[in-house]
Amino acid sequence: MALDFTDTDVRHSIMAKFVRATLPDAEKPYRLKAVMSPVLDIHEVASKADVYNIETDPKVIEEGFNAASRLIHYLSADGCRVKTDLFNTHFRFPGGYDGGETALSEGMLPQVRVRPARSFRRYVAANCTVRIDGIEDENGRIGSALDAKTGEVNGAATIGNLLTIRGRGLKIGGDEAHQAQVGVFFQSAGHTVRAELIAVNQSRALRIIVPALTPGAGYTLRICTQRSARDSPALLKNIREMRSEFSLTARE
Repeated sequence: MALDFTDTDVRHSIMAKFVRATLPDAEKPYRLKAVMSPVLDIHEVASKADVYNIETDPKVIEEGFNAASRLIHYLSADGCRVKTDLFNTHFRFPGGYDGGETALSEGMLPQVRVRPARSFRRYVAANCTVRIDGIEDENGRIGSALDAKTGEVNGAATIGNLLTIRGRGLKIGGDEAHQAQVGVFFQSAGHTVRAELIAVNQSRALRIIVPALTPGAGYTLRICTQRSARDSPALLKNIREMRSEFSLTARE
């Protein structure tokens, strides 16, 4: 059913999930984050006009918005404070000054500040509800392991040779207190060996040198890190752990 924007009784529902807090001083282990939120450019926004019962032609909306955006860029850069129904803009000049300067401090640049308009904030507060839908699965995943010497995927780990691990949220990182607890570990029954050399450390790919394992033994991979699965620069309070669903046979 199309929305009628002349109706003042419109209600909106925003879906949110719990995600683990990333800041070390967070008071609680989770925060809420909006999910299923597509990123729309102005062309996509304008294309929704017919769907939501807006009588203005989508092409007019797109062309008008783009023209207004270019004008706002120019006027804001000329020092104007711009107010719209959606946002307000103003400039801030960082740094400290003695009062007699004729230019900004060295290395300082003017900074633009954009704030949601009061009318928009009021509309959201009055018309939006939040539907909490559990905890978001963001633990990351070990997808595959390619042994460079044999070319086997998810089958072999040649001692002293390169192993490429692919997946999601793999990047290794930890604070000073947890350095010994983070890394790539080869785990067998009662036997765990840590890979000492990580040649590539990325969220979707790790390249490591296979450590001294017992030839013929089977090992699962265990990756421990304080980096978030989304590779946020802030470290997690606790170590995040991933385990492979496959086993690798150590070979010489």
